[in-house]
Amino acid sequence: MTEFRPGRFEILPAIVKNLLIINGLFFLAQNTLSGPNGFFDFEAIFALHGWQSSLFRPWQLITHMFLHGDFGHILGNMFALWMFGSILENLWGSKKFLTFYLVCGLGAALIHLLFLSYEFIPLTNAYEAIFRLHDTGGAALNREMISFIEKYNVRFENHQEIIDNLRLNPADTVSSSQMFDSLTSYYQHNLNTATLGASGAVFGVLAAFVYLFPNTYIYIYFLIPVKAKWIGLLYFSYELIFALRNSAGDNVARWAHVGGAIVGLLIVMTWNKTKKKTFY
Repeated sequence: MTEFRPGRFEILPAIVKNLLIINGLFFLAQNTLSGPNGFFDFEAIFALHGWQSSLFRPWQLITHMFLHGDFGHILGNMFALWMFGSILENLWGSKKFLTFYLVCGLGAALIHLLFLSYEFIPLTNAYEAIFRLHDTGGAALNREMISFIEKYNVRFENHQEIIDNLRLNPADTVSSSQMFDSLTSYYQHNLNTATLGASGAVFGVLAAFVYLFPNTYIYIYFLIPVKAKWIGLLYFSYELIFALRNSAGDNVARWAHVGGAIVGLLIVMTWNKTKKKTFY
């Protein structure tokens, strides 16, 4: 059977219900205890940071799944979790579904960190080249910093004026020091950028649903019926294309989405191969 036909079905099974509650509580805490006027930085402690960052902690591989950027972010993830996760939990049972959900989220985080580390390599090498020249200063340092700015399109206050001044006056230590501080801030900001959200785990849930029930109709905007397999294929292709493009200014963790879907698909294919009677 490749269509989902509900029999004895709980609209809000236990694990999905509790995940919705936990995510909601974390989101409430983020917006009340954290933020500019808060006293507890949830993102610094619980969001996922790159291995190179001083803010990285092992527990973030799990806790980042319960934080979200804004209301639209959490609404989309929780709606998809309820829509597809409820079906999987009814099919598998609570314990198995929870294991699946957490492993998908963990796998998505690890894949995201691997690609993030790879993306950091040229940035780190470029900054370290600047750092090595910092003590000696002079024209060589200035050239390296200007090259860094042009390569990564770095912008800071009066950056063009400082660049022009250093090209004319390479011995200007004040401008050189100001530029170095700005580049260090830029580097640290990139290194400490946080990743948060349940999207990786939710993509695993979506992938499992599409694999198990490819011919089930999903109604786009509650009006247009499209089979799950086509939605899954198009959505995965979209995320993969943008992940490969690595577009500047894209703040979505595309590789976490792709990774979650791959992990979810591999798990459900393995389970389906060894326990065929459990699946439909």
